[in-house]
Amino acid sequence: MRKFSNVLLAAGAVLGLMLGSAVAQAPKPPSAAAIGYAKEILTSKNVSAIYQGAVPGLVQRTKDVLLQSNLNYQKDLNEVAVQVAKDLAGREKEIGEEMARIYATAFTEQELKELAAFYKSPLGVKVIAQEPVAFNAARQYMDQWAQKFGEEINGKFRAEMKKRGKEI
Repeated sequence: MRKFSNVLLAAGAVLGLMLGSAVAQAPKPPSAAAIGYAKEILTSKNVSAIYQGAVPGLVQRTKDVLLQSNLNYQKDLNEVAVQVAKDLAGREKEIGEEMARIYATAFTEQELKELAAFYKSPLGVKVIAQEPVAFNAARQYMDQWAQKFGEEINGKFRAEMKKRGKEI
């Protein structure tokens, strides 16, 4: 029994050291100014458009799932969905708050200040406007490339299999 107690004490000591080390290594929370700059950046980039429909979308999705196994409650579930969406309206702002905190943790306060200024500059405004267009064009190109390359790969498979006397 004494041996078991010693093992528990040793394990506790090791765990305490590990937790203490983890706490010591945890990054300090970002400053209010850093979070403010992060919010400016996210506002400039109109990031809220990504999550603004999160609450009604999740309410609708939940209602749809519940309807699948409760068709006889359709009227009630429709009414409840309206009430739940109303009760939870605005909660998507939590996403924006956390995104700002994440940005403020990823960049220094000075970097965030410079980024906020950049996104307000003429070039920053152009980047915000043109980045989605460029990404969309790049994605379309990659889709076309993958389609053509896939056909080439398929042809090589077929040719190799034909050499082995196997038509596919």
